[in-house]
Amino acid sequence: MKNIYSVAQVNSYIRNMFTQDFMLQSIHVRGEVSNCKYHSSGHIYFTLKDEKGTIACVMFAGSRGGLGFRLQEGQQIVVGGNIDVYERDGKYQMYAKTIALDGIGYLYEKFEQLKAELSELGMFAEEYKQPIPKYIHRLGVVTAPTGAAVRDIIQIASRRNPYVQIILYPAIVQGKQAAASIINGIHALTVQDVDVIIVGRGGGSIEDLWAFNEREVAQAIFDCPIPVISAVGHETDTTIADFAADMRAPTPSAAAELAVCEFSRLEETMEEYATALYRSMNGKCNRCRLQVQRLAALLRMNSPIGKLQQRQTYLLRLEENMQAAMERKLRGRRHRLELYTEKLRGLSPLDKLSQGFSCVTDETGRTVTDIDQVEPGQLLTIHMKNGIVRARAEEKERVVR
Repeated sequence: MKNIYSVAQVNSYIRNMFTQDFMLQSIHVRGEVSNCKYHSSGHIYFTLKDEKGTIACVMFAGSRGGLGFRLQEGQQIVVGGNIDVYERDGKYQMYAKTIALDGIGYLYEKFEQLKAELSELGMFAEEYKQPIPKYIHRLGVVTAPTGAAVRDIIQIASRRNPYVQIILYPAIVQGKQAAASIINGIHALTVQDVDVIIVGRGGGSIEDLWAFNEREVAQAIFDCPIPVISAVGHETDTTIADFAADMRAPTPSAAAELAVCEFSRLEETMEEYATALYRSMNGKCNRCRLQVQRLAALLRMNSPIGKLQQRQTYLLRLEENMQAAMERKLRGRRHRLELYTEKLRGLSPLDKLSQGFSCVTDETGRTVTDIDQVEPGQLLTIHMKNGIVRARAEEKERVVR
């Protein structure tokens, strides 16, 4: 007799088959969203379809924490979870644990997740950024050996400073081997003693630039002991490498301008510095010269020799003043002497005698000035200009005037 099974037994058996299939317990399925319904309980029911089939899906409310967008009809998504049988209805369906947008949307979500994770680890923190040297001698470049990016970097760097040595590591910048090639380029240039490393490529889609969004590339840039400038794509393109690098340039051309100083401008700056230095030194010398002159004058003024010279000059001035005063005094005395001499000369008997007058004295030498002083017969002495006459008075006669 044949075995007969109930519907529940068959559904349970089929469910056990699904459960024992490890592939079905952790699977990712790509498809288009249709019949999407958000239940009041928080569960999401939808159908995943492609051009050849459909599969029912459900995401329970407890798994919605990792869903960063709202499901909509027509979206291309990748659903991660397990496939199991719902025994009551005898139908299998996919129990979604994760849902990500496919293509660009999927990559963007992956980009945001890695960005948030690395940011939380501190890989993008400003305190870990190395300053870009202002003047460099050797520039390392990790990029494709052909294309506009490397041409722009070489052209602009050579134009700005023809003395800068450019070391190119020809890296693969797109595809599965790109991440490893970029990492090898960073390590190779690190031992070449370059001053700055430019890591980048030209523009492209997010798929083309995805190598610069890999965790390993970001870690290599972060660990690099040499400052790294990220120059990936165009100005609107942003990659994980841009956040991990010490500086982000909007384009490879801009990276060359940031890394290499303009030599002509440097020459002008050096000339300006030289002129300013000359003026400063000249002004300093003039100020020092004036200070030396002031100190020399102060030393002369406070030195013993200077003070002795001042005293000597003062004494000479006093001597001159005293001599002048003595001369004035002598002139005054001499003038008075001349006056007295003239006066004396006017009163001198000798002067009178030279004019014809005579001086008469008696025997005692007393000058006879009155007739009453002479008696007849008295001996008199007559003093004349050139001699003396002794005479005797014979008689006297009074004259009345």
